[in-house]
Amino acid sequence: MKSFTLPDLGEGLAESEIIEWHVDAGDTVELDQVVLTVETAKATVEVPSPYRGTIIRRFGNAGDVISIGSLLLEIEEKVTTDHVQNNTSRTDTATVVGTVSHHDHDVNIDEFWVGHSQQVKPTDTLTAMPSARLLAQKLGVDLNNVSGSGPSGVILDTDVYNACDKLLPGTEVLKGARRTMVSTMAESHLNVAAVTITEEAMLERWNPDEDITSRLVLAIVEACHQVPALNAWFDAETMTRCVHSTVNIGLAVDSRHGLYVPVLRHADEYSTRGIRQWVDKTVAGIKERKIGREQLQHATITLTNFGAIAGIFATPVVTPPQVAIVGAGRIIEKLMLRDNKAVPVKILPLSMTFDHRACTGGEAARFMKALVNQLQQASN
Repeated sequence: MKSFTLPDLGEGLAESEIIEWHVDAGDTVELDQVVLTVETAKATVEVPSPYRGTIIRRFGNAGDVISIGSLLLEIEEKVTTDHVQNNTSRTDTATVVGTVSHHDHDVNIDEFWVGHSQQVKPTDTLTAMPSARLLAQKLGVDLNNVSGSGPSGVILDTDVYNACDKLLPGTEVLKGARRTMVSTMAESHLNVAAVTITEEAMLERWNPDEDITSRLVLAIVEACHQVPALNAWFDAETMTRCVHSTVNIGLAVDSRHGLYVPVLRHADEYSTRGIRQWVDKTVAGIKERKIGREQLQHATITLTNFGAIAGIFATPVVTPPQVAIVGAGRIIEKLMLRDNKAVPVKILPLSMTFDHRACTGGEAARFMKALVNQLQQASN
């Protein structure tokens, strides 16, 4: 019998949330057949089986947060002649296909092999994975009161989380996108010299059925072309700034699973209709939790349209290595003087946070001016 543990899915991605199992105990699986889908760093990854055979036992349920090395399956391996030959070079391995990212720098892994033949050998005393012991200590959970779901009763991280839920009703273990957001926001507040500038755009030339998101995207593209300093990445360690000619806009999307920021690459090549189609398709994928890691990479500037829910002005948080994020507030009406008469005009509040280490105040102000001018133009 073979044990299959969660492989390393990429640098710095130590935890995953089980999204969906595709197999159950008693099922027959083929080599490299997808057995479950997990979510790590806001992206979904399909995990294949390293063995061919019959599933004896499955560990973990949808919603559980598991660590690298956590036991997933016990499989009664079906050995064939070809399989024996392959094992001379592929013992206890699994194939993971995709692209992983750390701080927006890709590590392409079209195919890599991850060994996971380790098995826990419990003793007669209380047995728990080291990560479970550390987690129990942090959460104040007594392991003597925890039932282990691992082999021979080994206590796993999931068992500690479940025990915490029972001891402290209402306590929520952050998962998926919410869990990733903790480290992302902490890094930003620690490392970015954040300054926020605000302005208002008058929308009196807009059509009644204007697509707000598309107009914002096209306006950001134009502002990036006029003031490219805000369409950049900054690395403080090497004191280098990369100013991009291509505009890849990250669009913040709110979901019940947390905040996602899919990236509209080459945004300057899209029409109004094309932007709307991309947004609708992408949001649908996020709701179904079917968004790949590659869809969340390489943003050069970010847009958050928080005004679609509530809020007029804000201080959006820059995500390194980017140097700017544009926020759009709730459209309001103001009385403006036109030919000595008070006329109601719709106003779009704008907030932009920028990293003052990489951008000057003048660059930020000129960018905001270009953004406002573009938004105030009549519809095409």
